[in-house]
Amino acid sequence: QVQLVESGGGLVQAGGSLRLSCAASGRTGSIKAMAWFRQAPGKEREFVAAITGNDGDIYYADSVKGRFTISSDNAKNTVYLQMNSLKHEDTALYYCAAAFRSVWPPRAVSDFGSWGQGTQVTVSS
Repeated sequence: QVQLVESGGGLVQAGGSLRLSCAASGRTGSIKAMAWFRQAPGKEREFVAAITGNDGDIYYADSVKGRFTISSDNAKNTVYLQMNSLKHEDTALYYCAAAFRSVWPPRAVSDFGSWGQGTQVTVSS
């Protein structure tokens, strides 16, 4: 099993930045890719960005391209999401997820087998 713990959420003004972290523990050697999703109230969970565990392939949702950057520190088993130029519509509960099958890019909720508890990001307009 893999456990994921997110941190770094908070309240920020529109145009500001936040950096989210996701620390993985347990059987991390079985992880094929990591990703960030988000879910706003009343909406479905939405894919944000993904990164592979080995060669660092990266994939972004169109809505965050050019503003968000996903990265990883394999030595620390940690994935980051740097969010710049935040907009009110980026307000959501952000989740970290781990995929254990070699599907690329993994964008569907069903592609992921482990999830964190989420960290809230609120962008004031």
